Amino acid sequence: MPNFRDRAIELLNEHIKNKNLVRHNLAAGALLKALAFHFGKESEAGNWELAGLLHDLDWEKTEEDPAVHTSLTAKVLQENNFPPEVIEAIKRHNRAAGNPLPETLLEKVLYYTEEITGLIVASTLILPSKKIADLTVDSVLRRLKEKSFARGIDRELLKEMPNQINISMEELISIALKTIQEMSEELGL
Repeated sequence: MPNFRDRAIELLNEHIKNKNLVRHNLAAGALLKALAFHFGKESEAGNWELAGLLHDLDWEKTEEDPAVHTSLTAKVLQENNFPPEVIEAIKRHNRAAGNPLPETLLEKVLYYTEEITGLIVASTLILPSKKIADLTVDSVLRRLKEKSFARGIDRELLKEMPNQINISMEELISIALKTIQEMSEELGL
């Protein structure tokens, strides 16, 4: 069986020049893996991590045309024989492409949660210490309520999330924060 995680990291470094975007994908991969365990999907955790790691692989090439975002990624992943469920989850996370809404739990988790990593990073960077170790769940929740903070975060999507994947916002932030804190050195936080 090929080591898809190693290949995913190679692909990130081949296709993404912006180190912050690479870090976002690394954080999303770790978060999805943690959420696989949270939802009792341990046997699928590797695929969940891959979906998070690779979900924005083509963003730098498709940023100007969001409707095609994920289509280039799908092609690259198919050429590299990645699991079809990973490719489908990645395709469905792009709302601008008119793709079908997510159906499987993996698809829904990627669709509804990957943006929380950006909110956590932004919340860290405004701390005096700029250290994620100093960030709390309550602080992230307060920042979420501030519409002028991290404006690129889709708050409406995050509001739908608890009804779609049966996890509270507090619980999601707690899992995401712990996961990202554990990889703080890798992310430079």
